[in-house]
Amino acid sequence: MLSFAELSKYISSGDVDFIDLLFVDIRGTIKRKTIHAREFTKDAIAEGYGFDGSSLPGFKTIFESDMIVRPDLDTIFLDPFSDRTAAVFCDIYDPITKKPYELDPRFIAKRAEKYIRDTKIATDSYWGPELEFFVFRSVEVDASPYLTGVTLSSEEARDADGMSGYEMHAKKAYFTTSPFDTLGMYRNEVSRIAESIGIQIEAHHHEVATAGQIEINMKYTTLLRMADNVLLLKYIARNVAKEYGLTAIFLPKPVYDDNGTGMHIHHSLFKDDKNIFADDKGYAGLSKEAVHYIGGILEHIYPLLAFTNPTPNSYRRLVPHFEAPTAVAYSQRNRSAAIRVPLNIPSSPKARRFEFRCPDATSNPYYAFAAIAVAGIDGLKKKLDPEKLGYGPFDKDIWEMDSVKQTPRKLDESLSALADSSLFIESKVFSKAFIESYLEVVTESYMQAELHPTPADFHYYSDI
Repeated sequence: MLSFAELSKYISSGDVDFIDLLFVDIRGTIKRKTIHAREFTKDAIAEGYGFDGSSLPGFKTIFESDMIVRPDLDTIFLDPFSDRTAAVFCDIYDPITKKPYELDPRFIAKRAEKYIRDTKIATDSYWGPELEFFVFRSVEVDASPYLTGVTLSSEEARDADGMSGYEMHAKKAYFTTSPFDTLGMYRNEVSRIAESIGIQIEAHHHEVATAGQIEINMKYTTLLRMADNVLLLKYIARNVAKEYGLTAIFLPKPVYDDNGTGMHIHHSLFKDDKNIFADDKGYAGLSKEAVHYIGGILEHIYPLLAFTNPTPNSYRRLVPHFEAPTAVAYSQRNRSAAIRVPLNIPSSPKARRFEFRCPDATSNPYYAFAAIAVAGIDGLKKKLDPEKLGYGPFDKDIWEMDSVKQTPRKLDESLSALADSSLFIESKVFSKAFIESYLEVVTESYMQAELHPTPADFHYYSDI
């Protein structure tokens, strides 16, 4: 990241000609307005830069469409894919009231950070998502009335182009090496570029599924900063893939009969320099505070998944026997539980944390992290006990246990639960107007997706 003074030097020397103003929509995609560098002055930054809010789903109607963005000067970086261009994340404001826009994802993330501090229980929250995704040689999609289907191509699997000689079998690709793993150099390049703009990468590797499933792990940081980093890493992953002649896909379940991709979130709360989730005497080294926090997440998991798993494809991943976390439970080491307490981490109390395994990368990370915090803090405030609520801990195979509640099977179950929940509005992290707009946007795209016949419809039912 660059300071404003450092960027000014780049501009003065002619090394930066343009500034990309980045902001985020409800769906969690980065939007961009590019201005000439001479327009990036302190006065202009304070005044804000205009855009049409009615052109973004769920934001504004056409008769009140004018919005402004103000750059967050702590987020300036040189765009690695655009010559002589710097970029900066922006916050969205109403041009009349001059107040932050209540649907702005970054504003909600800031509200969540304040909500955590206001509890007096913690001063900081730390988030460390594992970003999983597929990288294909090619992706061809047809969704027209008379041509429906997807063709995926990968050097690592048997596909429409035949066999490479080094293909891998489904669910057998974890931690594999070259020549079977064809994406090591790609992951190195993504990691190098991420590091160059201030995103620390801890590790990367091939994941369990074949056909190019990989994972890149970022070093933990605070809520707002990590949400920014998630979107930047997706931006980098897609652009590097394009340079390699590949396509990066973040759908949770793009390949039938192989493992899906999640965004497992490692999470802890600190009060000053102390990890309040750590207690060597507790189950798996967790404190009572951590257990109550887990209780809140599990108790509210149905509405919570409307934020962390917001697409129909999300629920094609959440099925048993593909390392999918379908059990509404917590456990040490068990990857079928919605929450796992990792034991393969440093023994220092500062490293103690839990991993929420349900989320995936189609979520808007600002909303997802904020919603997790709201649910967890509700558990803290009410001292919710996961054991009394039937959520464990379970240190055994829980896939076949009928007594263990399961995650929703379809998105509409989560959306209905969110519509019926008062938790997120009462927290004041999310407004009623936001919840209504979010439900409208997600439901509309969901209903459109449901209208499309799929090849599976014909495969299973065309003979009836």
